Amino acid sequence: MNRGKLFGVSVGPGDPELITLKALRVMREAQVIALPHENRESCVAYQIARQAVPELEDKEVLLISMPMVKDAARLETSHRQGAARIVECLAEGKDVALLTLGDVTVYSTCWYLYRLVREMGEEGELISGVPSFCAGAARLERALASGEEEIHILPAAYRIEQVREGLKLPGVKVLMKAGRQMGKVKEEIQKAGLSVCGVERCGMEGEKVFQSAEAIGDAAGYYSLLLVEDK
Repeated sequence: MNRGKLFGVSVGPGDPELITLKALRVMREAQVIALPHENRESCVAYQIARQAVPELEDKEVLLISMPMVKDAARLETSHRQGAARIVECLAEGKDVALLTLGDVTVYSTCWYLYRLVREMGEEGELISGVPSFCAGAARLERALASGEEEIHILPAAYRIEQVREGLKLPGVKVLMKAGRQMGKVKEEIQKAGLSVCGVERCGMEGEKVFQSAEAIGDAAGYYSLLLVEDK
């Protein structure tokens, strides 16, 4: 029996119309849909994909627990267990489409599992998609960068010192996944005298657009994206 193939599939930031034609084809053809979640109904990537491919409801779904913690040892154990379950499906000759929000190569949950499966000698392919910062810039009707302007992508969910140093970089700073740190992140932006705009839940139900730091609530959600630059 031929072994199956793992596909890391990008479903974009929220709008199902931003899913690529290739991603749609792969999801339709795969025998198994893998989700980095414990519940398909609560998995945002699945809900986005299902709007574009309703037949996903009839496919075999592999739920993989991916705890949102920063304990490296616990994360490594979780990732290896998830990768092993994917390999079991591949050994049965089933192609697996592992769904992820945004793009598979940008702060993607999918990547951890995909890398391990490939290291175990299995065949795989990454299907690129629209990253949240590109969709966010389009929603804000602005260029993400132009001319010689630089772009810096910064994870804002970790050390606030990292954010503070990142804000000193030239050009446009994209701050992703500020989540619980939003209040502190907003304070750093204001102290630095920088201009900011952003989108929360871009392309999803409940989308909000921010055109200034004052408009950003301290409790802005996990799916928030900020674009920061000099005034």
